[in-house]
Amino acid sequence: MRSISFALFFGFIFLVGSRDPAFAQTPPASDREELARLRSDLEALRGEYAERIAALEQRLSALQAAAPTAPPSPAPSAPAAPEVQVPAGAAGAGGPTGTLPVYGGVTAASKVFNPDIAVIGDFLGAAGDGAGSTQPSLQLHEAEASFQAVVDPYARADFFLTFGPDEVGVEEAYVTFPTVPGGLLTKIGKMRTAFGKVDGMHNHTLPWTDRPLVTDNLVGGEEGLADSGISIARLIPNPWFFLEATAQVYAGDSAVFQSPERSDLAYLGHLRGYQDLSDSTNLDLGGSIAYGHNDSGPDFTTRLLGVDATFRYRPLRRAIYRQLLARTELVWSRREQPGGTQNAFGTYFELDYKFARRWFAGARFDYSERAEDASIKDKGGSLLLTWWPSEFSQIRAQYRHTRYGEGGTANELLFQFLFSIGAHGAHPF
Repeated sequence: MRSISFALFFGFIFLVGSRDPAFAQTPPASDREELARLRSDLEALRGEYAERIAALEQRLSALQAAAPTAPPSPAPSAPAAPEVQVPAGAAGAGGPTGTLPVYGGVTAASKVFNPDIAVIGDFLGAAGDGAGSTQPSLQLHEAEASFQAVVDPYARADFFLTFGPDEVGVEEAYVTFPTVPGGLLTKIGKMRTAFGKVDGMHNHTLPWTDRPLVTDNLVGGEEGLADSGISIARLIPNPWFFLEATAQVYAGDSAVFQSPERSDLAYLGHLRGYQDLSDSTNLDLGGSIAYGHNDSGPDFTTRLLGVDATFRYRPLRRAIYRQLLARTELVWSRREQPGGTQNAFGTYFELDYKFARRWFAGARFDYSERAEDASIKDKGGSLLLTWWPSEFSQIRAQYRHTRYGEGGTANELLFQFLFSIGAHGAHPF
């Protein structure tokens, strides 16, 4: 039986093989070569992709090994910014009517109601023959503390306190209303006046260590005409140049004016014109008049008339290296007093030239008669050199020659160190 079964199996195989040509015949040589080539290409592709897959598996293993085992904890969220309520009706001044976010979080919120604060030190020194001058050889002439901030959408406040060797005082303290109907800029408080140029300048903004003789003799010196009062200024529209008119009323209690009665006020007017001559030059002209009672008696008054002119040159591309400022003021004083009226005149002329990025050179000529005795005439001249290490400090040297009307002659070397900290606002241009 087993031999029969094997015989039947081999017979079936023979019959199937004889019917299938592929089985029964050997492939030709060309087909074998094609088959071998395909197998070779397949093996090459398998090897290439196997290398790439192995490289990717190695990179994945390295990243998994470097990853932290525990997920990182989420960063703490910043506290929500506080909000400040804006007074109702703020939209009338162009402001929003809702709430304003205070950016900076808790730190900014702690300062939102604080004013900008700055302190400026003015250290002076003097050497040489002062011809009887009482200025000490070394002194902290003045320390000025300023507090400035916006009160609300309608007003801004400025306070300037001075600390000197012998006294502490208020140099200026006023509130400004820029949106008064009629286009009026209104200031109320104690302030320096708009008479000329020098009288309105703080000590640290002067281009010299001192003030001109005409300021000392006719306009009240360092204190000047500063007083408590009201100032109103308005731009006068015209197609030719910038024009501004200022009217001021003061209590009449200054270094020049003294009011014997409450109703004896001091009055001041100033007209300023400004025009750009080119992209690099401009001209500033002004006229001032002031009137008030003086300390000679209840019926005696003083009138001041002033004219000022300022020329500036600042090339657009070289402004940090080259600048030139030329300025002059002329002042006439008519003072009534027992024994007759005194008509005095005084002037100064200055040049201030920036010849390097931080260096200034200057010169000034002074001439002035005395307000109480116009026959006494003082003359002087100064040469200056100033170095600005930065916008927060200045070092200045000034040689000053003065011939006083009484006959004395002074030759002095003055030097000044100015230094400031904090945010100090810009002064009028």
